[in-house]
Amino acid sequence: MIACLFSCGSWAKDAPTDCGPFGAPSAEVISDVKPSCGAGELLGPWKDADHIDRYACLFEPKATAANSKLPMIVYLHPSLFSAGWITLTNILDHQNSVSLTDDPKNVGYIVLAPEGRKTTHYYPFPDNKGVGWDNWYRQLNPAGDVKIGDTTWRENADAATIDHFIADEVATGKVDTNRIYLSGWSNGAAMGFLYSVNRSNIAAAAVYSSPNPFGAFEDPCPQQPVASVPTSNKQIQIFDPAARIMHVHNACDVGGICPNGEQLATELNAAGVFVDDVILDNHHQRVYACDDSCGIDPNAPEKSTATVTGSIIGLGNHTRWPKEWMTAMLDFFRQHPLKSAR
Repeated sequence: MIACLFSCGSWAKDAPTDCGPFGAPSAEVISDVKPSCGAGELLGPWKDADHIDRYACLFEPKATAANSKLPMIVYLHPSLFSAGWITLTNILDHQNSVSLTDDPKNVGYIVLAPEGRKTTHYYPFPDNKGVGWDNWYRQLNPAGDVKIGDTTWRENADAATIDHFIADEVATGKVDTNRIYLSGWSNGAAMGFLYSVNRSNIAAAAVYSSPNPFGAFEDPCPQQPVASVPTSNKQIQIFDPAARIMHVHNACDVGGICPNGEQLATELNAAGVFVDDVILDNHHQRVYACDDSCGIDPNAPEKSTATVTGSIIGLGNHTRWPKEWMTAMLDFFRQHPLKSAR
């Protein structure tokens, strides 16, 4: 979700009559998306469980130390923007100059940017359909498909796609598997949260401006993340409560995402997840509270409680990557390899 101004309407589809053990039903698929990777390499196609062609962009550093394996950052794009728009961030700008290990000579990191697909979303217009990630169907069990009674619940197709492209790159032998990290923006950050707390191979995540993937914008099937077996469909089990996540977001953000993000941090902290919650003012300086003029409802509803001015400022902030904080995000990765993170 990257664009909604004032009171947005026209939701993707009617709320399902039955919320299942994994939230809402799988998103309705519109089409595949083949990204333009620019200077990167296009990977794919690979067909997901819906027989949709899936792709990813791969960016490798210019030079690497002999016989060394490199950290890898998996970047998940915002909705309405495809993987090739990673150039709106400065993740690639540091790729050939920064070490994500304790060895300053081991400079460089691989960047893998999987592509979403065009589906329906539970976001306000104009983001009620389009390219993005399905974080409303939360079947991300690392074992894959799950059978409950007579019903088989398929793995989330987007999670399976991310799994596939990570595994393919690891199979090349180039990746330091103790240093696979995840980043994302907006809807991609929401999927980044959801994926990270369910995949123990992700050492750490550092994401920007995430709606709560467990309940935001009048999600028809919100769920509380728990580290144990759920007691009802109101809860969802996460499989990596040892996850380490840095969430950089704005005190004034679109649609009340700031209080929604605070709710997310509280829920995940209660489940055992470490969330480094970084709130920024309009100049990207760190502050320690949300701006009430930009929304106070933690559910980030369709009709936000933000003022008109707050809505305008929040939209501007949401669509601007925090380039000043990229060094801190990369340092968070460096400090949290898989072994020490666990």
